[in-house]
Amino acid sequence: MRARNRLTAGFLKSPPVGKHCDGAGLWLVVREDGGAQWVLRVTVHGRRREMGLGGFPSLGLAEARKLAGRWRDVAAAGRDPIKEREAEERAARREDISLAVLTHDTFEARKAELKGDGKAGRWLSPLTLHVLPKLGKVPVTDLDQRDIRDTLAPLWHTKADTARKALNRLSIVMKHAAALGLDVDLQATEKAKALLGRSRHVPKNIPAMAWTDVPAFYASLEEPTPTHLALRLLILTGVRSSPLRNIRLDQIDGDVWTIPAEAMKGRKGATGAFRVPLSTEAQRVIDLARPHARNGFLFPNNRQGVISDMTLSRHMERRGLEARPHGFRSSLRDWLAEATDAPHEVAEAMLAHVVDGGTVRAYRRTDFLEQRAKLAARWADHVTSSTGQVANSLEAQ
Repeated sequence: MRARNRLTAGFLKSPPVGKHCDGAGLWLVVREDGGAQWVLRVTVHGRRREMGLGGFPSLGLAEARKLAGRWRDVAAAGRDPIKEREAEERAARREDISLAVLTHDTFEARKAELKGDGKAGRWLSPLTLHVLPKLGKVPVTDLDQRDIRDTLAPLWHTKADTARKALNRLSIVMKHAAALGLDVDLQATEKAKALLGRSRHVPKNIPAMAWTDVPAFYASLEEPTPTHLALRLLILTGVRSSPLRNIRLDQIDGDVWTIPAEAMKGRKGATGAFRVPLSTEAQRVIDLARPHARNGFLFPNNRQGVISDMTLSRHMERRGLEARPHGFRSSLRDWLAEATDAPHEVAEAMLAHVVDGGTVRAYRRTDFLEQRAKLAARWADHVTSSTGQVANSLEAQ
């Protein structure tokens, strides 16, 4: 048998950098940054396994030897100590299998897939606002379609889109719980949907301004304030409010603005960043906004963040307008359809819409930047004109 208990309390008062063996597979690994960790090496079914036992000195020598002895016995019995410990941790987590806890676990597991790692809270909000207050303490193993139906019924005919998102998120949480080995009803959300029946709610599109009316509104944004300049750039580029409000100076390179993939709706991951062609007018607006820049952001607010979406919306409300900032994307799309002969895929690319399947996109590498630049210039000519003349070709008239 290998010698054990080689290390002494005196040696551990100031152990040097390196790996120090206590015997029988127990090692103290001291890093150059001063941190240290106990590591146990065992062999199970002819395969060497190495497991961390804890940090030193929070885990002392005596405790480390005791813990190592426990896991050596597990290995001697032919069981993998790492898998055994993971099973114990899962069992401990199951002590609280409430919907609130599982929702948090699901979000933590998925947030890397979400825009901005889900920091805006939009993935969680349908559950935190409308489901967890009523069902958060219910064990997921007890959750059934009647619970879900009764919770979402008040929303089903008034806020159908919110209820639909809540059902979708609940389904993901239930699948996550099932993957953890919990006995849940994976069909509960679909059954609840069947019980709720057909929604009477008729969704309303975000009010948009007619493209023929945009030049007059654009001309009214004559003050070089962040609000006016942000609305101008929003109109000129056709992007969504969030990337526009969070635009950074280092994202602008001449006549191209590159929006990071994580800031683009539906484009995170394989789709990549999105390049926005900047017309001469758009570049002029950016130059006017540069004196307002702070911490790298072109449109900062009065504190530490950036100008809010509500600031832009309230400006239009105070003007007595029904249209909202997001509606300018519709204005641009209608102009593309009615005043140009832009191909469908180019027109959709102007709005950063993802079209076609993944296979088609994999082979079609172009983002139509050159064609979009011409259309952006013509759109700028339209919104800065007083007549709103119609052009009928992709080439500038």
